[in-house]
Amino acid sequence: MTADKGLVPIDLIQSKIIILRDEKVMIDRDLAELYGVSTKALNQAATRNRKRFPPDFMFRLFSQEKEELVTNCDRFHTLKHSTVMPRAFTEQGVAMLSSVLNSDRAVEVNIAIMRAFVQLRKISSSQTQLARKLQEIEARLEDHDESIGAIFEAIRAVYPVRGHEICTIPMYYEARRIVDYIPAQRMI
Repeated sequence: MTADKGLVPIDLIQSKIIILRDEKVMIDRDLAELYGVSTKALNQAATRNRKRFPPDFMFRLFSQEKEELVTNCDRFHTLKHSTVMPRAFTEQGVAMLSSVLNSDRAVEVNIAIMRAFVQLRKISSSQTQLARKLQEIEARLEDHDESIGAIFEAIRAVYPVRGHEICTIPMYYEARRIVDYIPAQRMI
């Protein structure tokens, strides 16, 4: 069965990707669940092949990070009383895991995980582009605010304000008759 046919849904994988230390990572227990192995077996494989996992591929969480993870993510409530700090694997670390675990399921799950990371990168990129466009629009609107302010100043120069009323302008009630100046309503 391939990842495309639903070995592991990409939405499920994306829900397990979290951000720690400004990196998108997956926690060892989530990876073990996806790969169909125990967390202990996954960590043993990573420990046996320590040279394949430099700090930018895999790192242990600090106590404070673990507490924050348990507090914010309900699925990690079992880690609350654990004395072992979980490991976090970056995208490169996850790619390296497939070579360490060396099973067909590991390869297929790894392909699905890589696709999930790529999809998240695309989403992140589009959000960045959207944020940039919003900033451009805000900058243009600021220019418009200044222009509108200048227009109001020009109007006030032509029609000076007396008290709370604007100078009145003639209104036509009938086609042939001009009614005297009628005070405009207060501008609020």
